[in-house]
Amino acid sequence: MTHLFLIRHGETDWNVEGRWQGQADVPLNARGRAQAARMAETLRGLDLQAIYASDLVRARETAEALAAVHGLEVRLDARLREIHQGEWQGLLVGEIEARYAARFHERRRDPLNVAPPGGETVAGVQARVVAFLQEVVARHPGQTLAIVAHGFVLAVALVVYRQRPIDEVWQLIPENGVPVELDIPDARPAGCSGGGD
Repeated sequence: MTHLFLIRHGETDWNVEGRWQGQADVPLNARGRAQAARMAETLRGLDLQAIYASDLVRARETAEALAAVHGLEVRLDARLREIHQGEWQGLLVGEIEARYAARFHERRRDPLNVAPPGGETVAGVQARVVAFLQEVVARHPGQTLAIVAHGFVLAVALVVYRQRPIDEVWQLIPENGVPVELDIPDARPAGCSGGGD
């Protein structure tokens, strides 16, 4: 069994404003840096073997706080990036609804299969996250790891490995800087029930 600590990056100004970040490279704000430091201190006593993170700056900065405490390097992987929101990145919900009314309502009706213009589907995120986790579990069987990424990406991992319906993904998004534990068997991971492998 590989034991994971899934950690959502600390807060950004766009989190506070309600802007859809997607893969825009937004840094942590002061509160986000404090959350990262607090998380690192909370996990100080762990015997971590590796720390993986999204290569976006908000995740990398959060992971670096943990790495400093444990004397480990941060291993960056673009597959841990947030869902790509395409043309909607940087916008508020009201702006998206006003500018992209038809697509916004289509996505609201079918959020699993409809992507923003130039963006990514839920199935696309699931495919890359599962591929990453399969590799990591094969590389670190029975070890304890930290994975620092983004809310939606971590929720997808939780849905898949807890074998929950994919439409529960939005209820499983972790809070900024708060670790969530997940055990993954050292065999091939289970597929997602109800969701677009």
